[in-house]
Amino acid sequence: MVDQSPQPASGGFDMNKATIISLLYIAAFVVGITGLVGVVLAFVWQDEVAGTWEESHLQFHIRTFVIGLIGSVIGIILSIVLIGIPILIAVAVWILVRSILALLKAQKQEPIADPKTWFI
Repeated sequence: MVDQSPQPASGGFDMNKATIISLLYIAAFVVGITGLVGVVLAFVWQDEVAGTWEESHLQFHIRTFVIGLIGSVIGIILSIVLIGIPILIAVAVWILVRSILALLKAQKQEPIADPKTWFI
């Protein structure tokens, strides 16, 4: 059986909008501010990608940022009683996993089936 999924135009790594945001989220673990840049770009690019496979990715990334931010705030507050540290670790792993899974789908130019899901 031949794989009929769309391939990147360059035959290599496709730097589409969804890929860029995924990479920015992953880079945030080192640089920090790139996660904020990623969510701003997701909001800015929302109208440009309406009706395309990338639309679900941007919704997924915005949701990832918002839930990650809420989880991080809760984790920071609960760090006073030490339960926040495992929460912060769990939130970081969750964001990383979602970003990597979205990156893999973006490279195949596949939409996120349900952008409101906790994972893909």
